[in-house]
Amino acid sequence: MRNIRKLFTEKLIPVFRRRLSGVDALPQLAVLGLLSGLVTGTVILLFRLAIEWPLEHFLPGANSESFEELSILTRAILPFAGAVALGLLLHRLAIHDRKVGIVHIMERLNYHQGYISFKSAMVQFVAGVTTVVTGQSSGREGPAVHLGAAFSSLLGQRMRLPNNSIRTLVACGCAAAISASFNTPISGVIFAMEVVMMEYTIAGFTPIILAAVSSAIVTQAVYGTEPAFSVPPLTMHSLLEIPWVLVIAVIIGVAAASFISLVDKMGRFHHRPVLLRIILSGLLMVPFAVLVPETMGIGYDTVSDTINGQLGFWLLLGVGVAKLLVTGLTIGLGMPSGVIGSTIFMGATIGGAMGLVGAQLFLDQASSVGFYAMLGMGAMMGAVLQAPLAALMALMELTRNPNIILPGMLIITTASLVTSEAFGKRSLFLTILKSQGLSYQNSPVIQALRRVSVGAIMDRSIFRTERELTNEEARKALKAEPKWLLVEGKQGPTALLPAVDLARYLEDCEKEAEEEDREPPKTVDLLAIPANRRDVAPVQYQATLEQALQEFDTTQAEALYVQRHVAPMIQRVYGIVLKSHIESYYQYRRS
Repeated sequence: MRNIRKLFTEKLIPVFRRRLSGVDALPQLAVLGLLSGLVTGTVILLFRLAIEWPLEHFLPGANSESFEELSILTRAILPFAGAVALGLLLHRLAIHDRKVGIVHIMERLNYHQGYISFKSAMVQFVAGVTTVVTGQSSGREGPAVHLGAAFSSLLGQRMRLPNNSIRTLVACGCAAAISASFNTPISGVIFAMEVVMMEYTIAGFTPIILAAVSSAIVTQAVYGTEPAFSVPPLTMHSLLEIPWVLVIAVIIGVAAASFISLVDKMGRFHHRPVLLRIILSGLLMVPFAVLVPETMGIGYDTVSDTINGQLGFWLLLGVGVAKLLVTGLTIGLGMPSGVIGSTIFMGATIGGAMGLVGAQLFLDQASSVGFYAMLGMGAMMGAVLQAPLAALMALMELTRNPNIILPGMLIITTASLVTSEAFGKRSLFLTILKSQGLSYQNSPVIQALRRVSVGAIMDRSIFRTERELTNEEARKALKAEPKWLLVEGKQGPTALLPAVDLARYLEDCEKEAEEEDREPPKTVDLLAIPANRRDVAPVQYQATLEQALQEFDTTQAEALYVQRHVAPMIQRVYGIVLKSHIESYYQYRRS
């Protein structure tokens, strides 16, 4: 048993890591995708149970979403008490520990190569459960994405994988979380690549698909194979409805732009104490909870009633506008709520209300209210997230009806264009990042450099040596035929020089000694001989090529030596990287 473990830890894992350094490690990435999906599916199950179990015991009728049946006093007290508890919790945490949700995942991807801490995951778990259980205007999908990404990242960190692989694992966790939450594997894949990673790669599709499928299998084993909503057969009765679909697209595009603007404006108060902001969010929620209790919690019961045509026009319009206002206000102030479920609620209710208007305009030719509710759901999701393909895939998987594709494509793209072009709004997540003084670099060059680790391009032909050598030690070093000599100092390597320069120096010394009939020098000072020396700086083995370029800019070094911690206070050097190596690799990949 000990021999098997030794073989696994000393042989197989290092080879596994080394293969993952490049972009062509598809079998290894596939294994990681499966592991990520299984881990994420299990975590999302625990997260959903942590929400549903207390609500089913606390709310009337053993229904985890029947906040409407609570007394007025309870509806008033519950969200405020929850906000006070959350505010006290976040107040005791450091600023960097308070950040949760999809925006935080994007920040960690852009600035920290996808490294997410266990503490961050635990804060998100507690905050996500608390916001829903206490009746805040919230959703479970945003927190679920954070949890999936966090535990997948921790899996990669535990295995000490290269950073480019950890980034892929984060994408796998995001896809697996959406897949497990809605039972929609395809939209989970597209969401991860379109919204979070903001790139499509052939190598990335396979592990992300496997993660989405495996997590869906885990949750289907508990909740069954049905999607999040029970949707009746839907179809567009007549092409004459197309103009009305376009009108609804414009209305929802305006609503989405208003929602993003509201979140952005409230986000300007982020410098205020977090306790004050969260308590204010709870106070703002109270009148909505009392007057429009449908806005409390996730609200998928209201969405289901809308799809099945059980709600009237004014109720649909009222709860849709109310959800938009209270969600925008509270999320903007810093309430750690999920936003995806809220966009689904808003889109379904506003779309359903417009469907009732259409029924009056077109009489017998109008499609069902549920048809327009589903279209509105996809349009609002696509416009707020600026992710039309992810929204379309979600619409297809939730309805399981190909007849909705044509009107779905039309309304989603039109609403997204109205929000982005007519009002100049970026996706909600990018808007929040910008309000925090952050950005998301997604240029093709940056994305290409992030997909590769320094281990894939480093030159391993090196020999570590002391500064001063005897002639015999110098010749012994050259016998190994290294390309580079890495000169050691008191605090680690200090310089890099081509081995050929040392060979040339020894040869010149011998010739001069023969010509002058004297003994050649007995020692060689590698920092004094004529050579093309380069200043060096360290870079970790897990680093991506983007990080390597950042190290070049920060340290002004001419070469980087690639190292890894192999034991406490012990660093092992694996190779060296020059700027020319990165440029050559990128040019090769482009050609």
